[in-house]
Amino acid sequence: EGMHVTVTMYQPVRYQTDSTPNILADGTRITIHKASDYKYIAVSRNLLKRWGGWLDYDDFVLLSGTEGKDGVYQVKDVMNRRFINRIDILESPGVKQYRFDNAKIVKAKMEKDLTFLSDEK
Repeated sequence: EGMHVTVTMYQPVRYQTDSTPNILADGTRITIHKASDYKYIAVSRNLLKRWGGWLDYDDFVLLSGTEGKDGVYQVKDVMNRRFINRIDILESPGVKQYRFDNAKIVKAKMEKDLTFLSDEK
């Protein structure tokens, strides 16, 4: 289960988002200078259910295959339509740009314990 994706990052600034960089696509409001603390991601449209994908806003994913960015993230934003099979990690202004071309995401179910949907029978 899961899929391979390209991982990049974005910052909540007007030239990378829109005129309201502190409001994510799902309506979540953030504190811009604390963006890296949230563990939020934007996903390419083809990954969101509303465009035929398998993820929804507020879903949790486990990211692996990166150097220092592996972990659990929550889907809160959507990327420009030109991107496919890609996720953007929300980072605070000033964080140096990075890219990982062979990462993997797996949908996780966050409840009492962390279990992965691919582990369910």
